[in-house]
Amino acid sequence: MNALKWVGRKALKTKTQVNPAQESQLKRRARSSASGHKRDKAEHGTSLLTAFQEIRELIVHGKMSPGTWIVEADLAERLNMSRTPVRGAIHWLQREGYVLEHRQVSKSRMIVAPLTKEDANELYLIIGRIEGIAGRGAAQMAEPKRAALAKDLTEINENLRSIAEGRSGHAGDIFDLDRNFHRLIIKAGAGTRLSTLHNAIEPQTERYWRLYASSIIKDLHTSVKEHEGIIEGIVAGDPNTVERRLQNNWQKGSERLGHVIDIFGERGSW
Repeated sequence: MNALKWVGRKALKTKTQVNPAQESQLKRRARSSASGHKRDKAEHGTSLLTAFQEIRELIVHGKMSPGTWIVEADLAERLNMSRTPVRGAIHWLQREGYVLEHRQVSKSRMIVAPLTKEDANELYLIIGRIEGIAGRGAAQMAEPKRAALAKDLTEINENLRSIAEGRSGHAGDIFDLDRNFHRLIIKAGAGTRLSTLHNAIEPQTERYWRLYASSIIKDLHTSVKEHEGIIEGIVAGDPNTVERRLQNNWQKGSERLGHVIDIFGERGSW
């Protein structure tokens, strides 16, 4: 046998050899993965972002109800993370309005932010302004791009109309359809900074949608009509009209939501 080939084979064999302890560890990991056990803890560099995103998701989807006390140790165990990134994520969520500090006489506790009429008004006002600016950008695109955007928006709006009129579709699809309508405008007309602002605010408005949407369905036809006006402004290439109508859509949405909150009450208020 050629000496070089022999050395190469020996090196390869040595490199792939696994001692019994390593083999046992690999088998345990494989069994854990196959049985759906908890994931490995996140790497230090990504754990803060992961904790922020996962806790925000729990809040947005109502799995952590408005007004719920936040227990850092319980969250860390639930996310299979150390308490350090969870603590940092809670403070990050506090800065963005998802979490509030509830002060009592002897101590303070972190709670999931309540859903209130005042907060909804502020959020809808902000996102209306952001989307209004994006709408200006969309209305200033070249005519072929405006026409393509209008076609996509009209398709979504017709799906919403079908649900409103009871012809087809499912009420559970309303949220996704409406969100996609507005996201298309952001994608078409917003720059990086504006998109970042929108991404930060949108999940907070989603909390209200998910908890109160079933009670707003009766007003869906009104929202569809408002969408038509937005589309008309884009087709005409009229940035002022598009901006004004987008802001109005969110303002009217806030008013509709406010009526529902008046009836069913605020969630998590102290």
